[in-house]
Amino acid sequence: MKALISAPPVRQRFQHLPREARDTLFLLGVIGLITAPHAGHLPLWCSAMAAVILFWRALLALRGAALPGRTVLITALLATAARTLITYRTLLGREAGITLLVVLLALKTLELRARRDAFVVFFLGFFLVLTQSLYGQSIAVAVWMIVSVWAMLTSLVLAQMPAGRPPLARAAWAAARTTALGLPLMVLLFVIFPRIGPLWGVPDQAVGRTGLSNNMTFGNMAEIALDDSIAMRLRFEGRAPESAHLYFRGPVLTRFDGRRWSATPAVFQRTQGRGSLEVQGQPIQYEVTLEPLRISSMPLLESSPGALGSSIQVDSLRLTRATDLQWLAERTITERLRFQATAYTRFSYQRQSNTPDLQEALELPANANPRTLIWAQALRTSMPNAAPDDLVQRVLKHLHDGEYYYTLSPGVYGKQNPHVIDEFWFERRAGFCEHFAGAFVVVMRAMGVPTRIVTGYQGVDPVQQDGYYVVRQSHAHAWAEYWTPEQGWQRADPTAAVAPERVLQSRQLRPEPGVVASALSTMSPELLTRLRGTLELINNRWNQWVLNYSRGQQFELLRQLGVEQPSWQDLAQFSVVLLTGLSLIAVALTAWSTWRERRGNAWHRQHEKLLHQMRKLGLAAAPHHGPRTLAAMVGASFGTQDQGLALALLELERQRYAPTDLALAASAQQLFAQAQSCARALLKSVKGTLSS
Repeated sequence: MKALISAPPVRQRFQHLPREARDTLFLLGVIGLITAPHAGHLPLWCSAMAAVILFWRALLALRGAALPGRTVLITALLATAARTLITYRTLLGREAGITLLVVLLALKTLELRARRDAFVVFFLGFFLVLTQSLYGQSIAVAVWMIVSVWAMLTSLVLAQMPAGRPPLARAAWAAARTTALGLPLMVLLFVIFPRIGPLWGVPDQAVGRTGLSNNMTFGNMAEIALDDSIAMRLRFEGRAPESAHLYFRGPVLTRFDGRRWSATPAVFQRTQGRGSLEVQGQPIQYEVTLEPLRISSMPLLESSPGALGSSIQVDSLRLTRATDLQWLAERTITERLRFQATAYTRFSYQRQSNTPDLQEALELPANANPRTLIWAQALRTSMPNAAPDDLVQRVLKHLHDGEYYYTLSPGVYGKQNPHVIDEFWFERRAGFCEHFAGAFVVVMRAMGVPTRIVTGYQGVDPVQQDGYYVVRQSHAHAWAEYWTPEQGWQRADPTAAVAPERVLQSRQLRPEPGVVASALSTMSPELLTRLRGTLELINNRWNQWVLNYSRGQQFELLRQLGVEQPSWQDLAQFSVVLLTGLSLIAVALTAWSTWRERRGNAWHRQHEKLLHQMRKLGLAAAPHHGPRTLAAMVGASFGTQDQGLALALLELERQRYAPTDLALAASAQQLFAQAQSCARALLKSVKGTLSS
């Protein structure tokens, strides 16, 4: 206990470390800060290996021990490459590349023998900070990146301060000044530099969470977790439609192999002829801010007007209207989009009865789900003259009255029985929207009615945020469409027959809350909702002002600058002029810095002026003579006539080699001025004595 009481504080012990050990530990802490956010995206072995290497390097710095040889580093490098290859089956790509980069950065700290090694660590660290934007671009990520860059710049400034033992606070302040000076340039480049699409897509590989996909496998998830992340934000002109009309059409799934539903390839949709789309009622004008969905289908409110096969331009994407009423993008949507749209809640879509898409909407896999097919055929036999609308109502009534229930935890289908629709329809009768929609389509096809699955979003949050309605990934939904000769394709939502509150009130099932959420809900039922709303409001402002800054806004800026019809060429020329000007400024600053460096630092320049004064006094002052030597020369030549010059020189000597001094501090500058003033006074006194 006595030893613990008398032990110096950690901060004090850190300050008394040797300069090299202190700077190394600070750099290791910065690397830990940079790599920490990547831990959740990388394999456990990578994070553990990086942590062990950094801890080992910290022990070596504290003990002043020698660094390991190249054999150890090469062995660790080869082991990392092999483990990465085993984990990802490749050394290329986002995950594999970042995994290698994290371990390489940690390994590089084991050979910090020269300043050039430190510079390699700095550059790797800056690049690793940049890679975090591949996972997210929220405000929290932006703040973390700024703090990380500031910390890396602080380490870089320390590496450029070779003399003395400069405090970390001084290096951090210099890094902050440098960052502040670079902010205007960063903002200028952000505003002017041409917006180009992503160089690579970042696929979303989440499994078992709500959201849209280009395919759907029936009953392969025992439980689905609601993803409350925002899919898009909407701002309506005038009153918003009722929740029952808020269907946002996404991928349409027609092909079925007995378990998996998939979309008809776009190339076939463009060759299946044309249909007649008629919209009715008053148009709904709204603004959409769409998050990156990692699919090629643009979920728009049903139904958006547009001729089948026509194309429109949305920011940097070209959309084509497919024959199943989807809006298909030319590539995967991997960027945030903001645009205006129009929709009609009443519409009809007529197709000829012999088109390939109608034939495909009747196909069922052979020898699959026999009990369901027999049940459907019996229903059809009992209603021989019934129209498709009557058959639909009869099946929906069966779902409503047949003790089916809506749940997020239905269990996995198909473990014991390969006929998953039979298992759902007759035995378990539990599931979420994909189960009800898939089974409904199979039953309708068995009765000879063309039917298909439509996926998308249904409903919005009831409370607006900053004037926007929020559509979340938890609003992802699946419904059905059936075809009638008189009216064409019509919507039918089997989930609404079992859980009408899901559609009429946009009420999603909620999983059990966690410990923190339960505690907040106990204290105040609305506190958690308000906190989430506040955070999402801040993120929305960030999205609107920063992340949604697009090519259209750049063109508008050019119009304000006098360009009547701005284009990519105008923007590129403007950027070239800007970059040329910035390059010339950089060259001029580099030339000035080089010239200033040749003159020496501030101490050397003042020292040269002082030597000049000493030579005027007749002393043989040489460049290698320090203040103490000059004081001795003054004392030997003038004795007590120096009038404080020797004392000022001795004080300069102490300032020069003080442990906290680096460059020309304010007190040292004053001492130089005092010494030069004393030298001039002494010279005047000597000249006066000689003349008398």
